[in-house]
Amino acid sequence: MIDEFGAKFFAMVLLVLTIITGILFVLDLFVFRKQRRALADAAAARFDAGEALSIRAAEGDEAVAQARKRVIEGQMRQPWWLEWTAGLFPVIAAVFFLRSFVAEPFRIPSGSMTPTLLVGDLILVNKYTYGIRLPVSNSKLISTGSPERGDVVVFRYPPNERAGKPSVDYIKRVVGLPGDEVEYVNKQLSINGVPVAAARAGTYLYIDNDRNTTWSTERFDETLGPVKHSILNNPAAGPEVSLIAGGDYEGACSTLPNGIKCRVPSGKYFVMGDNRDHSQDSRFWGFVDDEFVVGKAFFVWMNFSNISRIGRIQ
Repeated sequence: MIDEFGAKFFAMVLLVLTIITGILFVLDLFVFRKQRRALADAAAARFDAGEALSIRAAEGDEAVAQARKRVIEGQMRQPWWLEWTAGLFPVIAAVFFLRSFVAEPFRIPSGSMTPTLLVGDLILVNKYTYGIRLPVSNSKLISTGSPERGDVVVFRYPPNERAGKPSVDYIKRVVGLPGDEVEYVNKQLSINGVPVAAARAGTYLYIDNDRNTTWSTERFDETLGPVKHSILNNPAAGPEVSLIAGGDYEGACSTLPNGIKCRVPSGKYFVMGDNRDHSQDSRFWGFVDDEFVVGKAFFVWMNFSNISRIGRIQ
């Protein structure tokens, strides 16, 4: 699970604000501004017929021009309620566009992707790598690509989406593509019958803030497609998998005494956390539908507890 900066509610609020401020921006451009212009012209005419004469006599033509300009600017100034609505439309629209179609920020609150992503990492997710999608509904308008093996993706938690429950964003690594046969048996990952290479890379001190515990586990460098990344695998944890209610695996997955085996259906993906023994993923609740994919995580832009975390995501 990951925290979204704003979540789905914020996306809806931002959409509503964009629409409201946009309507007022257009009204100001074509209606209210013309009304203010008419008032400014009338005020300027009154000024020319009155005040201008005394100012010219006392201070000269330049003073008259400056005073006339102030009169016009006073009438043309937006009222406060337009300044805080129509005046902010360009900023709100830019934020809405960037967040909806370019990149969206998230915060990592759990250790399921350790050591690739740590608790507190603030990440950016590319929203257009896999397609242009409608804000809020996430419906794809234009396809620009598909998740590849090894990608770190953000998606809406499938059991909640299928049950009509509130959306929750998860982040995992794509392991199996449509048509792949994925096995995780005795803690060895295999794809289409070929074991995925994983070389031991020493030990890793794992801090589980959720359980307030710390222990040492084994670290491996895994090569998944073109991506080489680190994973954690605790030798003390068993390989058993327990399917959960609301999952999507019927007819495509079979549980084994020492793992699980799945054939990935069309339009779906098999995902896993890099912290293999502390991740609720496709081994437990099944596949991620393409329509649930939000985007590709590509950059850690800050971790206030460890600024050395800034950099690309592998």
